[in-house]
Amino acid sequence: MTTKFTEGSGNIFADLNVPNPELAQLKAEVAREIRRAIERKEITQKEAGKIMGVDKQKVSDITCGRLKSYTLDRLFRFLNALDVDVIVKMRDKPKKRERAELRAV
Repeated sequence: MTTKFTEGSGNIFADLNVPNPELAQLKAEVAREIRRAIERKEITQKEAGKIMGVDKQKVSDITCGRLKSYTLDRLFRFLNALDVDVIVKMRDKPKKRERAELRAV
């Protein structure tokens, strides 16, 4: 028996045909950093919610990847509230690449 597999593109959201997969990937990466910031501070979701200005359920939603109702700007502000700097860098895309990309580094 041979196992068949398909190599992913590097963006699970694109592989699953999610609309705006680059934005979905970026939001997921920001949410992961929010979770890491909470863990580094060794605080509860309730305490994080007070810092972020939201209730515990919203913190849980973010840390579990339920991000549909959150803009990137709002997620960035949550990181700032958790004492994490957010630095956005823009540059011209290389000529050899067909499209400009949206990603975290």
